[in-house]
Amino acid sequence: METMEMNGGTDRDSGGETPRPARWRGRSDPLNMNHYANKKSAAESMLDVALLMANASQLKAVLEQGPDFTFFIPLITLISISLFLQVLVGVLLIFIVKWNLNDESKHFQLNVMENITTALVFIIVVVNVFITAFGVQGRNVTT
Repeated sequence: METMEMNGGTDRDSGGETPRPARWRGRSDPLNMNHYANKKSAAESMLDVALLMANASQLKAVLEQGPDFTFFIPLITLISISLFLQVLVGVLLIFIVKWNLNDESKHFQLNVMENITTALVFIIVVVNVFITAFGVQGRNVTT
């Protein structure tokens, strides 16, 4: 006698196969790698925009503190480098999304651009660690 299991929307067919969520029943479409890569790049772009906004805010805070701030020049330099690299990564991501991953003639170029983007993101992270280390602490400004 077969027993029916109610495992959070999963079912097990009588052949003893692994359970599948109800929304996946009968789904045999192959994974569209181009669609996946585009979603991944879009998510990365959103994170890049968030970091861009944070760096712009940090730049504003440093400029408000003025040149008397101990780390004024290093922070302006590091934030500027970070902003420039973020814009560069954003442009690379736009090109990556525009090209069709399913076109095999573009695979080498896309691979190179993905590697460059990954390296630039790593550099951006390192630069932002230094920005955080130098710190943009607010100080009381009396007028």
